[in-house]
Amino acid sequence: MKTIEVINRNVLGTVSEADINGLQARANEAMEKLHKGTGAGNDFLGWLHLPSETAEALLDDINATAKCFDDCEYVVAIGIGGSYLGAKAVIEALSDSFAAYKPADGPRVLFAGQNIGEDYLHELKGLLRGKKFGIIVISKSGTTTEPAIAFRMLREMLEAQEGKDFAAKHIVAITDAHKGALRKLATEEGYKTFVIEDNVGGRFSVLTPVGLLPIAVAGFDIKALIAGAKSMEEATAGAGNIAEKYAMTRNALYNAGKKIEILVNFNPKLHYFGEWWKQLYGESEGKDGKGIFPAAVDDTTDLHSMGQWIQEGERTIFETVISVGDAKYTEVIPSDEANLDGLNYIAGRRVDEVNKMAELGTCLAHVDGGVPNILVTIPELSEKYLGELIYFFEKACGISGYILDVNPFNQPGVEAYKKNMFALLNKPGYEAESAAIQAKLK
Repeated sequence: MKTIEVINRNVLGTVSEADINGLQARANEAMEKLHKGTGAGNDFLGWLHLPSETAEALLDDINATAKCFDDCEYVVAIGIGGSYLGAKAVIEALSDSFAAYKPADGPRVLFAGQNIGEDYLHELKGLLRGKKFGIIVISKSGTTTEPAIAFRMLREMLEAQEGKDFAAKHIVAITDAHKGALRKLATEEGYKTFVIEDNVGGRFSVLTPVGLLPIAVAGFDIKALIAGAKSMEEATAGAGNIAEKYAMTRNALYNAGKKIEILVNFNPKLHYFGEWWKQLYGESEGKDGKGIFPAAVDDTTDLHSMGQWIQEGERTIFETVISVGDAKYTEVIPSDEANLDGLNYIAGRRVDEVNKMAELGTCLAHVDGGVPNILVTIPELSEKYLGELIYFFEKACGISGYILDVNPFNQPGVEAYKKNMFALLNKPGYEAESAAIQAKLK
């Protein structure tokens, strides 16, 4: 049966098998902490068995709710961080690259609340003006600044355009089970709701209603996504699994001075998967003065911008390449009698064959340039294999964080900017902080 594979390709020039295997005891401890819930952050392990514990009835409810938006031209998913990137990653990976320019056969999913861009919100409102649209608002508290601003503005617009009854039937809140501003509003207004469980952190939430509802609205098979994740949950349950192998290898490279990991794809549909991965690893491991810095590039595009630095810059990097086996379509390069561009030597070959040779050639060049390389192969871009890939990286992240000896499931540093922003905006309750920061700015 096809599945994803992980190959430590050409890392042994930097680290040895002994270096990698020397972390086996730490990996065993990490697996035990995850599966027995004995490690730091053990109150956020709800994602660990999420695929196998997701009820069919919940998936049916999500799919039925998605159909409630069938009379909408657009559905805006409002959220930030893990409440946005997971759904965006899957939708972009599975969508037609030019869907925005083609007639839609269902609602198009748009995103808001992932920034505080005034022009972005103005232009989004301009697009939605006079159009039927729905809202999926994702926030545990309902008070996170970025999504709260977007939701306040778009809810007001929707109610003004279509009336409160329509809005109540076309706003879905994904929030806390019992408390918080959004839960209170949803109860008062009669919005359909789904729960963000307390034991699942945002960056691990793509396989919950947080990610599944927008993905279902976009027309993709969430049952296949969960099935793929479930197969990877089973494959990584025991010792010596591929998630453990990846976690051990990247930590061995980190110990050898490779402080930056670049996630590389050669398929433009995976751009936002790289963005999701960056949050997963950056927020999980970047603490206590430790952590591999996660970066991502889209090749071959970025070989014409970042390629020089990767090839010959500071040798503190390693690459993890996601390679997609089968392209969805077939396009063959034609022959040309004049051959002014010199491409006749590849005439008759598929574009994907050329891309694969670019991928292999790049990896060989980078290895020769001192960049260790880990290869992750995925048979095709489909719901099933994306589900596998998501769970693989989640499981490896938990193992890797514990090997690094940090709590992979908290994010204390995220609050620093919020405190300063609230103080600068004179938010009630921040009077002392406002005075202190104004004094600092003088």
